Amino acid sequence: MSNVQALVLAGYGQNCDHETAYALELAGATAQRVHINALIDGSVRLDGFQIVVFGGGFSWGDDHGAGVVQAVRMKTHLGDQLLAYIAGGNLVLGICNGFQCLVNLGLLPGIAGDYSSRKVALIGNDCGQFRDQWVNLAVNSDSPCVFTRGLDQFELPVRHGEGKFYAEAAVVDQLVADQQVVVRYAAPDGRPADGAYPLNPNGSLLDIAGICDSTGRIFGLMPHPEAYNHPTNHPDFTRLKARGRADNGPTPGIQMFINAVGYFN
Repeated sequence: MSNVQALVLAGYGQNCDHETAYALELAGATAQRVHINALIDGSVRLDGFQIVVFGGGFSWGDDHGAGVVQAVRMKTHLGDQLLAYIAGGNLVLGICNGFQCLVNLGLLPGIAGDYSSRKVALIGNDCGQFRDQWVNLAVNSDSPCVFTRGLDQFELPVRHGEGKFYAEAAVVDQLVADQQVVVRYAAPDGRPADGAYPLNPNGSLLDIAGICDSTGRIFGLMPHPEAYNHPTNHPDFTRLKARGRADNGPTPGIQMFINAVGYFN
C-alpha cells in the first residue's frame, strides 16, 4: 500500500470520482472517495491526506453557476481547514467542475499567496454549446506546476458548458508574468490555438486551459486527465497504433497523477 494518501471528493452530482480514484491508484497512491458531508461533519479530516482532488461532474446541478454552491458550502464549513491544508505543503487538483469550484473558492489563482479572493472565472462557452471533444494542449515548461513536470504537448478530452477562462486584463497579465498559466489549447503542431474554434473549444482568453497557484501545488484545468487512463481511451487509438504513434507506458493523464505521487516520494 502506498504511503501517499489521496482524497477524491464525491457526492451531489460529482460523477468522475470513480475514474479519478482509479487513476490515482494506477499512479501509485492510495485513493479514497469521500463524500463532502463526511468532511463537513468531521468524520474524515483533510489532514490525513497529501493529495485532494476536486473532480469533474455537475455539483449541485451547477445551480447558481458551475461550482458555485459547492464552493460556498466548502468555504463556509471547511474554509480554515483548506487554508491549513495548503499551508501544510499538500497538493490540490481541480478538474473541470473541480476547477470551477477552486476559482470560486479563491484557492486559484492564489497570486502571491492570496487564497481568499476570487479573481478569475470560468463562464459559458462562446459557442453556446456543451463541448464534448478531445483537445490538444501545450504545456508551459517554465510553470512551477507539480502535476505537469516533464510533459510538453498532449491530448485530453473536455466535456463542459462553462469552460471559458476569463479575468481582467491585469490579472491575466500577472498570471502570464508569474508563469501560472500551465496549459493552453493548441493546434496539433503545438502552435497556439489563437482562439480558433474548435481548437479552443470555449473561447478562453489566451487559450488558457489550466492555471496553478504561485507555488505550483494547486492546479486547476478544464480537460480531464483521469479520462485518459489507458491508451485505448484515445478515439484514434487504432489509427495511432497502426502508425506506431500510440502512447506507450503511462498516458499523459496518468503521468499527471504520477507526478503528484512522486512529489512526496
